[in-house]
Amino acid sequence: MLWIKALHIIFVTSWFAGLFYLPRLFVNLAQVPADSHPERERLLMMARKLYRFATLLMIPALGFGLWLWLGYGFRGGWLHAKLFLVLLAIGYHHACGSLLRKFERFENKRPERWFRFFNEAAVLLFAAIVVLVVVKPF
Repeated sequence: MLWIKALHIIFVTSWFAGLFYLPRLFVNLAQVPADSHPERERLLMMARKLYRFATLLMIPALGFGLWLWLGYGFRGGWLHAKLFLVLLAIGYHHACGSLLRKFERFENKRPERWFRFFNEAAVLLFAAIVVLVVVKPF
């Protein structure tokens, strides 16, 4: 089970690395002038590739997490809180996909400052999940 735990940690941190950087690309996209097509297309290509890669990392992260849950039979309030935060992380991931599609269709209405705050949500989710798993406060 230690191998499964190690793989889960590797995939979760890799998935979150994508979630940390993708909104930063949105900040840059929101700053690009409308007439700067090459820069916009380059950033969109990077965001598309990163979103696909993060999605591919999310799937084994969730799979190994489920395997650990079923294998160890974890119980407790900390686990329920963690699972809730994991659902929020999955929602955040899909929200990034939705925002990416809006940029692709020239439908983004949000300023770059909004994306700077949105960017911090993944960090807070990750920190809260790590604290719940390590400290198990309840």
